Amino acid sequence: MSYMYSNKRFLIDKRRKLRKNQTTAEHVLWQRLRRSQFGVKFRRQFSIGSFIVDFYCHELKLIIELDGWIHGEEEFREKDSVRQRMLESQGYKIRRYKNEQI
Repeated sequence: MSYMYSNKRFLIDKRRKLRKNQTTAEHVLWQRLRRSQFGVKFRRQFSIGSFIVDFYCHELKLIIELDGWIHGEEEFREKDSVRQRMLESQGYKIRRYKNEQI
């Protein structure tokens, strides 16, 4: 299965809610990534397939994920692992950071 580069319409409300309720770490990182400050365009709360990623650069096929405390829970670690393997199998590069690192 190949994921297309596009936001899925059925996830639009969820993406809007995530952008509206961003964490402090997401806000801080977005201030650095927005407006092509690094020479490439990033999007936030972008959907790839049925997954919503925190930050995405199409040009680099780069996904940046910020993990809060909940991602340390066993259930979420397993979901994150499956999700990451699926996205990496499609050629996406994923970088994960803990909120505290930002």
